[in-house]
Amino acid sequence: MTTVPTARIRQIEARYAELTEQMSAGDLPAEKFVALSKEYAELKPVAEAAGIVRAMRDEAESLTAMVNGGETDREMVALAEEELLSLKAQLPDAEKALAVLLLPKDMADERSAILEIRAGTGGEEAALFAGDLYRMYQRYAETQGWRVETMEMSSADAGGLKEVIANVTGQGVFAKLKFESGVHRVQRVPATEASGRIHTSAATVAVLPEAEDVDVQIEEKDLRIDVFRSSGPGGQSVNTTDSAVRITHLPTGLVVSQQDEKSQHKNKAKALKVLRARLFELEREKLANERAGARKSMVGSGDRSERIRTYNYPQGRVTDHRINLTLHRLPEIMEGGGLGELVAALIAEDQAARLANLNEGA
Repeated sequence: MTTVPTARIRQIEARYAELTEQMSAGDLPAEKFVALSKEYAELKPVAEAAGIVRAMRDEAESLTAMVNGGETDREMVALAEEELLSLKAQLPDAEKALAVLLLPKDMADERSAILEIRAGTGGEEAALFAGDLYRMYQRYAETQGWRVETMEMSSADAGGLKEVIANVTGQGVFAKLKFESGVHRVQRVPATEASGRIHTSAATVAVLPEAEDVDVQIEEKDLRIDVFRSSGPGGQSVNTTDSAVRITHLPTGLVVSQQDEKSQHKNKAKALKVLRARLFELEREKLANERAGARKSMVGSGDRSERIRTYNYPQGRVTDHRINLTLHRLPEIMEGGGLGELVAALIAEDQAARLANLNEGA
C-alpha cells in the first residue's frame, strides 16, 4: 500500500491554510492574486484528500487505543473493534487517492492537442478505418465538451481518409487522448469482399500536446517556406492563387503542409501550429528518454512500431494490448461514447505503474 508520510500531510494542510489566509486579504496586487488562485485551485483537492486521510488515521489511532485497553466497557470495545475493521478497509483507498494526487504531473496534461491519423497497411480498407477512427474521436470529443477543428485532410478515392490532422481544444484534452498514440488494427470483412473473408488493416494515430510560443522558439532562418496552388481530389483546382503552404524545418527535416484555407496567411499559421506541436513533442520525448533511459513504461510509450489496440468487427470486441483489456462493446466505442471506459482504464494503469515505481524507489 502507498502511504503518504504524516509530515507531508501536515505540510500540505499548512500551505493550504496559508493560501486561504493570503487570499482573504483584500489588498493583493492582481498578478499576486492570480498566482495564488492558481496554486490554491491546484492544492485544494490534494488538501481535501490529505484531510480525509489524516482524520481517518487519527480515528484509527483512537479506536486502537480503546480496543487495546483504554476502555473497560465491553460493549464499547466491541463497537470500537467493528468501527476499526471498517476504517481499515476504507483507509487504503483514501491513501491511494491522496498518493495519486501527489504523483508528478505531466505539465502538458491540461493542454489542447493536435490529433493526426494516417491510413497504414491495408489499402482502401485502411483508409476507411482511418475515417472511422476520426469520427470516433470527434464523437468522443463532443461527449467531453471539446471542439475539433480539421486542419488538413486527404480523402481516399474509395472513401475514408489517407490522412487527417485536427486541432482538439478544451480542458485536459492531452491527458485523456495521449494514450491513443500508436498503431490501431482493424479486423473485418470489407464491403467489397464477395467471399466474406476477414481482412486486417491498420491506421496510425499520433496525439501531440499543443505547443505555445514560449515552449518552442522557431527561428525564421531555420524555415524554408514554399507556396503552391491548392488542389482537390483528382487534381481539380481548389483556387487560382498560390495559397497552399509547405514549411520545412531545416534543423530537423520536419515538413508540414496546409491547404485547407483560401488564405495563404491562415495556411501558414496553421502549418506553424502543427510544426510547433511536433517540435515540442520531439523535445518532450528527448527529455523523457534522458530521464528514463532505455526503459519505457507499458502504458503511454507512444511506440508506433507496435499495435496498441485491435478492433474486431466479427466478434464485436475491442482489445487494448497494453493493458490486456477486452470490451465487447465495439459499436458503442466506435460511436465515441464507449471510448471513455478505455481511456479511464489506461489512465488508471498508468497511475498504478507510477505508484509502483515510487514504492520501488522509496
